[in-house]
Amino acid sequence: MAVTFPDTSALVAGVVGGIGAAIARRLAGAGARVTVPDLPGAAFDEVCESLGLPGIAADLGDRTAVLRLAGHLRDDPPTILVSAAGGVRGQVGGPVEDVAEPDWHALFAANVDSAFYLCQGLVPAMKAAGGGRIVTISSGAGLRASLTGIQAYAAAKHALVGLTRQLAQELGPHGITVNSVAPGFVLSNTASRAQWDSYGADGQAAILSRVNLRRLGTPEDIAGAVAFLVGPDATWITGQVLSVDGGHG
Repeated sequence: MAVTFPDTSALVAGVVGGIGAAIARRLAGAGARVTVPDLPGAAFDEVCESLGLPGIAADLGDRTAVLRLAGHLRDDPPTILVSAAGGVRGQVGGPVEDVAEPDWHALFAANVDSAFYLCQGLVPAMKAAGGGRIVTISSGAGLRASLTGIQAYAAAKHALVGLTRQLAQELGPHGITVNSVAPGFVLSNTASRAQWDSYGADGQAAILSRVNLRRLGTPEDIAGAVAFLVGPDATWITGQVLSVDGGHG
């Protein structure tokens, strides 16, 4: 039987990158009232129009902006929060000695601060409601070295996994589950396709040889895992990191 989310408000943050959009589409298709915040701009406007969902433009790495966002939702506070904001923000790998301080902090703001601030803004209403579901989108780069070669990205995703586990311990007594989905290589946006192309035929074959299912992931693969973690069959699952990577060897 298909899982549905009737009379449920959800917020899926970070929809421009592709994975977040697939998650928002999956939850909305199952009956949830979904709101999608992301950085303002033409790309965000296009995604909101494509999804047919209400969007709120906000810099999710800015605490004041996120708390303002939470205030906009006080009449219908989400009991499902999916933090899919993040990514590499156009950065590429390079020697550690060449990493600029602003680049380091930018990836922590996008990948870690955003999730932390969203929890600060939305958890009080979840506590008042007697429960909720939080899912962060981490990465295989949060469990091992990153294929991107970007030090800040790997460090930020590891930090996000740690934050997920800590919040699970803290919020469990309030009936709030906190889990993470760690995608493998997913062709979800321009950046991931450019990264994939950069490996060339031999590099791509080597990567696929380490994936048991011998294929890359899709945004829908990740959306399915999130739908499970926020659904009725995952009420006693918290503090977990679910690798959705085709069986990465």
